[in-house]
Amino acid sequence: MYYNLYINFFKPLKCSSILVLTCFSSLWWQYGNFVDNLRMYVRGGSGGMGLPRLGGHGGNGGDVWVVAKKDLTLKRIKDRYPLKRFVAGVGSNSSIRALKGARGNDVEIPAPVGISITTDNGKILGELNCEGDRILVARGGQGGALHSGFLPSKGQFRQICLDLRLIADLGLVGFPNAGKSSLLTALSHATPQIASYPFTTLRPEIGKVMYEDHKQVSVADLPGLIEGAHMNRGMGHKFLKHVERTRQLMFVVDVRGFQLASNTPFRSAFEAVQLLTKELELYKEELLGKPAILVVNKMDLPEAEEKLQELETQLENQEELSQLLPEEMIPSSFVSFKHTVPVSAQTGLGLSRLKSLLRQSLEEQDAVETEEQRTEKLKELRRELPVVTKPVWGQHQSAWDS
Repeated sequence: MYYNLYINFFKPLKCSSILVLTCFSSLWWQYGNFVDNLRMYVRGGSGGMGLPRLGGHGGNGGDVWVVAKKDLTLKRIKDRYPLKRFVAGVGSNSSIRALKGARGNDVEIPAPVGISITTDNGKILGELNCEGDRILVARGGQGGALHSGFLPSKGQFRQICLDLRLIADLGLVGFPNAGKSSLLTALSHATPQIASYPFTTLRPEIGKVMYEDHKQVSVADLPGLIEGAHMNRGMGHKFLKHVERTRQLMFVVDVRGFQLASNTPFRSAFEAVQLLTKELELYKEELLGKPAILVVNKMDLPEAEEKLQELETQLENQEELSQLLPEEMIPSSFVSFKHTVPVSAQTGLGLSRLKSLLRQSLEEQDAVETEEQRTEKLKELRRELPVVTKPVWGQHQSAWDS
């Protein structure tokens, strides 16, 4: 993965060897310590032998479960269980003293909240969205009994993958150096690394935006996209898969636009919006159905007001103006932002309004979802209620009428 990142991003920039080495070493050290998927072997316990002479029933084998725990990371699980092998207990054999053999012990694998569990063939076993959620990943074998000739069965076994997909109310979407980390720091108590080189955010960070009435909104700062992320360039899918598990998106763009290096194209703020939209669309088009807010950052810089007015005008006519862009940059559908908020993470300009709008947007989404659930439940009740036919005056309803 790191070699691909060098080939797809650093090498085309033709940076000095020292800069490449510094960035690459930083990436290896920090992202290497962050684990977002873990593959492991699980096997349910075998059943115990039955006792043919007395019709005894062997005990069933234990099951293997994955259970959501708080304050846990996949990295910690990897370190704690280096073999990544979990086998449940074997059921006891039936005996004269205990015709019904004891059941084998279950095994519980702790995992962080926000995990999806899949098998090697891509089958989804389930998701852990709340603390205490549990998923059966390997069932124990049946104990020997009359129907099986008193022979037990083996437990289920498989390779599974724990895949971390962050759960947050809002996900920050933006290109490197758009100011996402600075914005998260200004909005919450999170302390992501902030530096002047492009790839500052190397692992996801979640901050909590606090309100006076103790309401909390979670915001995820995710690794910066680069063009071609949908093809897994840069951090590609490692970034985009986390976007799937956020309720809303917060696009963050530099009001002046951006240019990663002297030999890469300059992108205006309008072009940045279209490129971000295109990358999300090419990865998974359903992502564009999420409610979105546009945050225009770095409004403390010179000529920021003129650039903002230009961007707002362009967004009002984005379908027409996008035709002037290269074909590969034009999304098939355009994001309709609920709000466009100019801010400065550096000076605090506009942050109070942004915090208010974040909460408002989420509460509006809650209201819509609640109404949709209520409507759906009413439809289900109406389908379940029996239809009673009312008698019509002047017509006989006798059972003898034919």
